Amino acid sequence: MIWREFFIFRAAVSVFHSRFRRGGELRSSRAAIPLNFQKCIMKNIFLFCFSVLTGILYAQKPEIQTLLKDNISIRAIQIWDGKVWYAGTDSKFGYVSLKDTADQKQVSLSEKKLQFRTLAQDEQAFYAINIESPAYFFRIDKRTLKAEIVNGDDSKNAFYDALYFHKHTFYTFSDPEADLELKFAEFKMDNGTFYAKYYSDYLLNSGEAAFAASNTNIAAAKNYVWLATGGMSSRIFRLNTKNKDIEIFSTPFIQGTSSQGIYSIDFYSKKFGIAVGGDYTKQAENFNNIATTNDGGKTWQIQASGKNAGYKTCVKFRPGSKGKEIIAVGDQYIEFSGDYGQTWTIISEEKGLYVCEWIDRDTVILAGKNRIVQMKLNERGFLK
Repeated sequence: MIWREFFIFRAAVSVFHSRFRRGGELRSSRAAIPLNFQKCIMKNIFLFCFSVLTGILYAQKPEIQTLLKDNISIRAIQIWDGKVWYAGTDSKFGYVSLKDTADQKQVSLSEKKLQFRTLAQDEQAFYAINIESPAYFFRIDKRTLKAEIVNGDDSKNAFYDALYFHKHTFYTFSDPEADLELKFAEFKMDNGTFYAKYYSDYLLNSGEAAFAASNTNIAAAKNYVWLATGGMSSRIFRLNTKNKDIEIFSTPFIQGTSSQGIYSIDFYSKKFGIAVGGDYTKQAENFNNIATTNDGGKTWQIQASGKNAGYKTCVKFRPGSKGKEIIAVGDQYIEFSGDYGQTWTIISEEKGLYVCEWIDRDTVILAGKNRIVQMKLNERGFLK
């Protein structure tokens, strides 16, 4: 519609000018045109150009393709075998094909209606841990989808916020007990036997925990695994997988109440990483809720404070972007940065999405309240 109007308008302008250009009489003819009429023409040209530019920008907003609809809340997804795999509320676990959305399957991991916010995978199986106490560690065979419980935690405050697989080992974190000992663990399966190691020689501060918002407050690169906390304190715990030593770093991130802090982290390399979050009770607040590090998490620099869309639950670096391009999602918006997190643009106002994962450089999967969706982006973060 915009381009049709453009050509009609252009033809009208051409006819108008041709009447006053005949015989080389342009100067005298212009003088004969009333000043108010000239201003009217210029105003219409300006308004038309503005509408065209607005239409183009609007058309560049990413389109959302729905892959799955269900009565479910999804905060943990994995990509495998051309499918999006998910774990969610009411013990639901399943997949939807990226090529054919009719190819989907869902199973129940338990007769109890357990709530899952974690999911990770190795070559043979998926693993998921429910957030209630007692917490059960489920192993789901990739081929048969048969689920079995391989471990449990019946401590009073068991609440596992994230699960991450890196270099043949799973890493997970639970809120602490009254003694405030860190419940950061690594585990693996060996010939059907479950082995776990808890790093409990470190203390959390009072009121410090983590957020089970998107299964992304654990990240890894090279020989490091990072854990982000929030609440009364928002800090970074960095595990060296070689010597098993943990270092703890403070951050300038928003913190001080139970709803504030880092909700999600991602690392593009062992040096460069990003953290996002905010306050889920005050989602419009956008101060000190984005930070980046260039030294592996030791120090953090606040980015775009007061100049972003607010509360965020998940952040992911774009593959192949060398850390320059980043997507972040929250309950209210999807945002994109093309300059290492320094500035952000709202690319969608889709509501109720909590977690995201890149399939490739051009395609990102998002999930949340009652759905899984797919979005394709161009180099600037707009519709490809």
